[in-house]
Amino acid sequence: MNGPCLGLRRAGVLLSLGAAALLLLLLPRGQRPAVPRPPPAAGPSAAPPHRVGPEGSAGAPGGGGLAGNPQLARRGRLGGAGSSARESLELKDIFIAVKTTRKYHKSRLDLLLQTWISQARGQTFIFTDWEDRELRLKAGDHMINTNCSAVHTRQALCCKMSVEYDKFLESGQKWFCHVDDDNYVNPRTLLHLLSAFSHSQDVYVGRPSLDHPIEAADHVQSDGSKTTVKFWFATGGAGFCISRGLALKMSPWASLGNFISTAERVRLPDDCTIGYIIEGLLEVKLLHSPLFHSHLENLQRLQGESVLQQVTLSYGDPENKHNVVSVGGVFGLQQDPTRFKSVHCLLYPDTIWCPAKKMS
Repeated sequence: MNGPCLGLRRAGVLLSLGAAALLLLLLPRGQRPAVPRPPPAAGPSAAPPHRVGPEGSAGAPGGGGLAGNPQLARRGRLGGAGSSARESLELKDIFIAVKTTRKYHKSRLDLLLQTWISQARGQTFIFTDWEDRELRLKAGDHMINTNCSAVHTRQALCCKMSVEYDKFLESGQKWFCHVDDDNYVNPRTLLHLLSAFSHSQDVYVGRPSLDHPIEAADHVQSDGSKTTVKFWFATGGAGFCISRGLALKMSPWASLGNFISTAERVRLPDDCTIGYIIEGLLEVKLLHSPLFHSHLENLQRLQGESVLQQVTLSYGDPENKHNVVSVGGVFGLQQDPTRFKSVHCLLYPDTIWCPAKKMS
């Protein structure tokens, strides 16, 4: 029986080969059977770490949103929630603190009240060191007289930051954002940025003015030696934001005057002390964002539409008055030396004092 079975098997094999060859001949020229491909790899692709240069530069100007910032993109996926982590946030949930001093009420604050504060009046609180009747009429109870010194010292700056922090905790709002009186805040992009996070998470976002962490003496040992701690801090001149969840954890070192004593212990100014508490003590990392800008960087690199995508802007001091963002067609430099009015009219063209028609 082996002979007939072997013959039948050979015949079957030959028939199978013939059928396969005929099938290949019938396929259209150039077509090949589909080859199974491996499924795409799960999880986020590797991305180079976000680096901030000596002037606070980061990548291309105007690289806004989470996509332009790998660190923010990764933080936005905390808890594995992906895009569903975006929080339902409204402007009323944000507490914006503007730090100022008596001598800048006219030259700086009037411009802010005319421009961006007009779009976020209910969320913006002005922290100053003098009871200005005229400013009180304009800002009402949103002007906070801190009774701190008007001298530009570490102690005076930390005094104001301490009041800002306590007022935020009292407010019950979800986010604390600090800016200076030479910042323009874009409420829309600020809201979009913070919506990527949960206010109950530990979030500290801003922009360093240095390209390296700083070091501070932390504790004094029994033998008199000191331990040091290295940490990043977001410069107050560009603005920064802190979630309520993280702000509550800062309370032992920051609330009810403790911020001033903490700053004195490490002998650091206000924004550095914020970084010390958050990174050095609580071990929560600063999220470096390219969307915040101070007068310390080259602002002329920000041009055209990218200017309108930033969270904060600034302008140079009198010694560097040409350090402003590059926007044109609304007001000339003489009419608008800071470029804040031009930016505002591009964002809010229906503002009553904006030109009726913008030039291209």
